[in-house]
Amino acid sequence: MMSANYISTLMLSSSLRSSITNNQAALTKASKEATTGRFADVGLELGATTGSDVTLRADFSFADQLVDTNGLVAGRLDTTQNRVTQLGSTATDFLKDLIAARSTTDGGRIILPPASSNLQDLIGALNVSYNGSYLFSGINTQNMPITAYTAGSASKNKVDADFLSAFGVTQSSAGVSAITPAQMQTFLDTTFDSEFASPAWNTNWSSATDQVMQSRISTTEIVDTSVSANQTGFRKLAEAYTMMADLGNMKLNQETFQVVVDKAIGLVGNAITDLATLGGGVGTVQQRLTGATDKLKLQQDILNNQIVKMEAVDPTEASVRVNTLQTQIQTALALTSQLQKISLINYL
Repeated sequence: MMSANYISTLMLSSSLRSSITNNQAALTKASKEATTGRFADVGLELGATTGSDVTLRADFSFADQLVDTNGLVAGRLDTTQNRVTQLGSTATDFLKDLIAARSTTDGGRIILPPASSNLQDLIGALNVSYNGSYLFSGINTQNMPITAYTAGSASKNKVDADFLSAFGVTQSSAGVSAITPAQMQTFLDTTFDSEFASPAWNTNWSSATDQVMQSRISTTEIVDTSVSANQTGFRKLAEAYTMMADLGNMKLNQETFQVVVDKAIGLVGNAITDLATLGGGVGTVQQRLTGATDKLKLQQDILNNQIVKMEAVDPTEASVRVNTLQTQIQTALALTSQLQKISLINYL
């Protein structure tokens, strides 16, 4: 039995339109591959090995996230280190001031300005924030760690109350001159010391937590990446600055004033050592962070090379496909245009 194939302009036009549509889709894919250098549809091309590609990309993404996070952590640590260094330098200068003021008749008046200024600087340094988080708040990063030492503040009110309870006069009273060295030594070593130890410190001065922030800096390392305002070095400085700024030193007799200065000298000296140790600890973490970031970037390079090898297309072959498909589409469009001009009327 014979079959007849009917040829018409409609059939030819439909065939050409279908060819154009298919070639345009193929052209889009080929153009993308020629531009990016990788398969347009990785899953389709790799088939059974797609899982390996997905794993490599997940590892690369995780490493990339760690590198970004480490950049933020590095900024926090740099600021923290700068503040610790600054406080240590200020304390060293103040220690010299204390030694000079100890044997000076007007030592209380001389030491008052730097003591007051250093106390405010200490509070300001511990209240520094970075990228919206307070650096010295421990894990309580949304709250300012140290309250201001001003009239009406909890810390100031408690010192005033303790002084009045111990000596029966206020710091500005003329009766301060009657305080004996023994009385002052007892006050400093008991009541006043306790204000800078827990729980009083955490009640009147600090809202920081002892627990500090931790960060994952590599696939295997988690390190402490912040410092708490509750560190003993900071407390010792706060105590020394407060006693030299607000215990009525200008009205104390010389022997009692020297008791206060000697106590402050011991506190500041110990604080300088504590801050040096603290700065060294931060520096160690900074070195580990730099090393971890360098390794992550090396790992990214290795992973990227493996991904490229799996997903890469031959750019020359992709370009040839693009040119071929463009030519085919142009030819089909030209033929379609010619077919549209054909009409039976022309032959009647």
